[in-house]
Amino acid sequence: MLRCESLTQTYLSGGRPLTVLKDITLAVDPGEFLAITGPSGSGKSTLLGLMAGLDRPSSGRVLLDGTDLGALTEDQRAKLRGEKVGFVFQSFQLIPTLTALENVQVPLELRGEDPSPLSETLLERVGLADRSHHYPAQLSGGEQQRVALARAFTNRPKILFADEPTGNLDAATGHTIIDLMVGLNREYHTTLVLVTHDPELAARARRTVRLRDGAIDGDGAR
Repeated sequence: MLRCESLTQTYLSGGRPLTVLKDITLAVDPGEFLAITGPSGSGKSTLLGLMAGLDRPSSGRVLLDGTDLGALTEDQRAKLRGEKVGFVFQSFQLIPTLTALENVQVPLELRGEDPSPLSETLLERVGLADRSHHYPAQLSGGEQQRVALARAFTNRPKILFADEPTGNLDAATGHTIIDLMVGLNREYHTTLVLVTHDPELAARARRTVRLRDGAIDGDGAR
C-alpha cells in the first residue's frame, strides 16, 4: 500500500543544512496498522507528511498505492489524497462555524456527492448521532476528535494517517479514540499509519517503527 525508498529530508536552519530524516526505507502492507514512535525531534511528523504527499523529500521517493508521489504535481497529489487518504490531527482541525454533521459532510460535498447518508452513518458509528447539530465549541475534546475521525472516513480511504490523535486528550478519552480507530481499521480494511507518544496506542498497533535522530532505530511486528 505504501513504500518509502531511501527518504532523506534536509532543511536549512540558520544558514546550515539540518538533516531531519536519513535514508528511510520501509513498506506498509494493505490493511496494516503501523505506529511510528520515537522521542521529540526524531522526525516522526516529517516522515508522516512525506508519506502522505504533504511535502517532497530532499531525496528518495514515496509510492502510495503504486503511484510515485514525486512524479505528481501538487494538484495531482491533492486529487490522490482526496480519493485515497484520510487524516486525523492532534488539533482536530474542525471548522468552528459548522456543526459536527456539517464538518463530516464537507469532503463529500467537495466531491459532489450526496453527503447525508454516509455522514450520518459515520457519526452514529463514532457515537455522536445525538450531537450532530452541535458546534465544535459545544463539544468536548474527545467528541471533537470523534468528529474528525468520522470525517476522515468519508472518502472510504485506503490509508489513514494520524498525527498524535490522542495527544490533546485525557487517558480515558484517548482510550475511546484508540478503540474507535482500531475498530474502523478492521471494519473498513483501511491501512492505518500513525505517529504517537502514547504507549497504549502504540501497543495496539500490529507493527511499530521507532525513529531516533532521523533514522529507523527499530522495526517490529506483534
